Formats: sequence, structure tokens, C-alpha cells
Amino acid sequence: MTDPRTAPEHTPRHPRWAAIPDEQWSDWRWQMRNRVTTLAELEGLVDLSADERAGILARADAFPFAITPYYLSLAQGPRCPVRRQAVPHIDETITTPWDLADPLAEEEHSPVPGLSHRYPDRALLYVTHNCPVYCRHCTRQRKVGDATSSPDRAALALALDYVRRTPAIKDVLISGGDPLSLSDARLVEIVADLRSIPSVEILRLCTRNPVTLPQRITPALLEALRPFHPIFVNTHFNHPRECTAEAALALNRLADAGFAVGNQMVLLRGINDDPEVVETLNRWLLRQRCRPYYILQCDPVGGTAHLRTPVQAGVEILDALRGRVSGLGVPQLVVDLPGGGGKVTLVPERLVRREGTRMVFRNGEGREFTYVDSPLPES
Repeated sequence: MTDPRTAPEHTPRHPRWAAIPDEQWSDWRWQMRNRVTTLAELEGLVDLSADERAGILARADAFPFAITPYYLSLAQGPRCPVRRQAVPHIDETITTPWDLADPLAEEEHSPVPGLSHRYPDRALLYVTHNCPVYCRHCTRQRKVGDATSSPDRAALALALDYVRRTPAIKDVLISGGDPLSLSDARLVEIVADLRSIPSVEILRLCTRNPVTLPQRITPALLEALRPFHPIFVNTHFNHPRECTAEAALALNRLADAGFAVGNQMVLLRGINDDPEVVETLNRWLLRQRCRPYYILQCDPVGGTAHLRTPVQAGVEILDALRGRVSGLGVPQLVVDLPGGGGKVTLVPERLVRREGTRMVFRNGEGREFTYVDSPLPES
């Protein structure tokens, strides 16, 4: 595994794009226009395995793929963690009885189209179907990649009106798809409309662009959004291979512009279900002023059975991190309960036993220590 601390200043490009001028390569619009979206294109760029080719054909109607030239340039062989997140595989056709099209029951908690209101003080606003890369573990496969799922202006107006009429909503997550797929002007318009609602205190941009299209984080975009702080950015790095110079620049630009940036890593079998991988990733994120926020158990959405890990795997990773990584680098382990139950957090059990008022704990090194759980004696 490449140590991101010694990564080159610029990510090596796939030979297909080696001659593209830097000005074009660094233009996020060029990257979006030149996404790889067909089997014929991808076959000309990557030596696909039979399982990948079969997966592309089998999933073409259910969940298409799209990959930016930048992100595809990070991919290596068939077991590469980048490639496994971006290229369909025949294992996506494996089903389980508990697979769900809408595992978080977002549609059930949608009082108006394009808005999900599951928690009393938070709402999620769906603003676009589009993403630079259609991640194979996406929880919104039912909508992402389907242009008809994008709300039009009338639908967004209804959603904004609902937020305006519901002062309990203090925190709005702007999501999709990826909201940064919108133009600067359209995104700023949506943010400004939300910020005009007095009861809304926090805005969150949910974007994987720092990972899959870091060129999108431009000074012009950040300058346009600065007047609407506080804006939190939730991004989604899953593996150190994604920790490039371009990604670091994107994160540091966000931090310099006053955005609070956090990472939500999804736990994926064979990709990041390893404490050393997570530690390396989280240390890099902290150096870029991005706080590891969540380790998310992969949602039981169809097509992800081969990527889902046992819940205990996440508990063991968290247990391994505690004590050897600063608390800043230890995220919360979260299961988003199917059916709209919301997020619950899990922690490793460090209480070994009780002996009357004495509680015996295990520390990160495996040693036992006693804490006396006794109130002051009555005077």
C-alpha cells in the first residue's frame, strides 16, 4: 500500500489522458464531460476481468457506472480498493433476504418530494441525481444515475417551503447525488435560500468530490459560499489510495475558507476492514484538517452484500484504534438502522468485570486497571 505521505505531487494520469493540457485536466467540467460511462470505453482503458465485464452487463439497467478520468487514474488491478468502489462486479448480483431498495426509509420519511425528515431537528435535501463517480456501495442506487429523480425548481421550492414551515429543523444536509455537481450559481442559490430561513442554524454539504473530483473545489466556489457560514462539509474517503496531492489541496482549501470538514468512511469488505488501513487514512485526514467523523456500517442496499462486513469488524477496528491514535483520529462507529430507525453508535467493551464498587477496565494495551465507583460518604 502506498504511503500517502510520500505520494507524488500530482497523481500520475492514465496513459490515455497523458497529453491532455493541465488546464483541461484541472477543469472539473472537463472531468465531468469525459467520465467513462460505457463498457466499450472502459474496456479500452482497463484490462477488465470476466467478473467485472459480467457485472457491468448485469447491472446496466439497475445501477449504471460513471468514473472520472482522475479517479480512474488511481485504479490498479482488479483487487485495487479504488477499482472495487467504481467498477461493477458480478458479485453485485448476489442477494440476501434483508436487502432493501431504500434501507434508510428515506421515501417513507419524505413529507414533500426531495426532502427526507427523519430526525426532529434535521432534514436531508436531495438536490441532484448526478455524481462524478457512482460508488458501488451507494445507499441511493434507486435514484442516483437516474436523471428523472432530480427535483426541478418547483419541487425544490416545495421542499424549502416545508423547511420554512417547520422551525424544529435546525440542520439541513444538502445531498444527492452530489450537490457539487451543480453549477456554482445554482448551488449558491440553494444555500442562500436555506440560509434565509431564520430557524436553520447549520448547513451541511454532503460531497465526495474531494475524493473523486478534487478539481471541483475551486477558489471561486469557496468564495461564493463563504458568506453563508457556518457550513459543514461531510466528505467520504475510504482508503489511503484516495489520499492524493489533489485531494489534500481540496481539503486544505475548504479548511482555509472556514468550512468545518469531516469524513464519513463506509466500512467495506476487502477495502478498508483493517485497522492499519483506517489508521493510515485517518492520520492523513487529520494532517489535512479533516476530522474522521464516522465509520459507517455499509447499508443493506441491494448489490452490496459482497462488500458488507460483520458489525463486529468495525468494533474491532475501533478497539484497535483507541489508545494508539489520538481521540481526534477515532471516529464514531455507526449503524444506520434499516427501516428508518436512525443512527446508533457502537463502542468496544472495555469494562472487564465488577467487584462490588470496583470496576476493572482494559486499556488499549490490554492491561487491566481498577476504578472505584463509590460516592463520597455521607457526612
